[in-house]
Amino acid sequence: MKRVHMRSLRILQCAAVLAAGLAVSQEASADIYNDGKVLLTGGVFTVDGAGGGGAVPWATISGYETRDGINGSAAFTYVNLPALQVSFYGVNVGFWDRFELSYVDSRLSLNLPNLQTVALVASLADLDIGTEPWNSTLGMQTFGAKLRLFGDAVYTSDSWIPQVSIGGLYKKDRNEDLVKTLGGYKTKDYEIYLAATKIFFPISTLVNVTARYTSANEDGLTGFGACKNNGLGTGDCDNDRELRWEVSIAHLVAKNTAIGGEWQQHGNNTGGQSVNINGLNLTPIAGALANLGIDLGSALKQKNEGDWFDLFMAYAPNKNISFVVAYLMFGNISVAPDQNGFYFSTHLTF
Repeated sequence: MKRVHMRSLRILQCAAVLAAGLAVSQEASADIYNDGKVLLTGGVFTVDGAGGGGAVPWATISGYETRDGINGSAAFTYVNLPALQVSFYGVNVGFWDRFELSYVDSRLSLNLPNLQTVALVASLADLDIGTEPWNSTLGMQTFGAKLRLFGDAVYTSDSWIPQVSIGGLYKKDRNEDLVKTLGGYKTKDYEIYLAATKIFFPISTLVNVTARYTSANEDGLTGFGACKNNGLGTGDCDNDRELRWEVSIAHLVAKNTAIGGEWQQHGNNTGGQSVNINGLNLTPIAGALANLGIDLGSALKQKNEGDWFDLFMAYAPNKNISFVVAYLMFGNISVAPDQNGFYFSTHLTF
């Protein structure tokens, strides 16, 4: 009887230890996954995956985690412009309000009559330029990381020192042939940026300035660098990176609603160059098409790449979901001029 009693006591002790362990584990999980930051201060999901505005990464770490926990996000973004549509699917995770990891898959569908004309000519010549006469698609993967160096945009608002973070992005295009056709030199490359963010609580306004070191064409969607060959051979190729500036301003009109605007400086690697169709001599073909009213020379020439501007409104009914709508002014993209349109994004946090 005594042995049975001792065995029962041991079982109870083990059960107590297990219950205590589970309680500690649950408490630790509750502490790790937290959302203690102020609403909207982590930013939304950018097209590069980093926390920030729609296009510009901020110094803030994505999510609502505090220095004691982590917080994850998933997002979908759709961009609709006259000659192209882009879908972005991504996830990111913020660790202890100090470090951030992100991933985005981008799909760009082109509806460019000029490019379709070029694709038709290439198909008649049995050349592979990465696109069909009636269907052109580009895809890109973006892997990102961001580290907060110093400052705190939220909890040291009485200081003039901004929050400053450094970030890196590695981008890889899937359709190498089409990137080469559009004059890009490389289909994968890295970017480095330094962002400074300051929140002015008395006027409910956030200001962010970012410097990005890159050689990207259209944020990398059409490759990096350029081959200035005018479609007549391999030509001179370079991937010279440069420092480009970006600015975001957001004003909180209510505790869960912000309005603002962004500017992102772009380069002009391929502007004025012809698309590359593997050295095909287009002179006789262009003359024949000109007699039919088709200006092939204009179809081949790429426009000067424009800077990106947007005006946005972000709404977060709670900390688990937010919505962003924006009007985009992207200027010239490849052979398509005046690409202005709309942006919609849904951002989930957990």
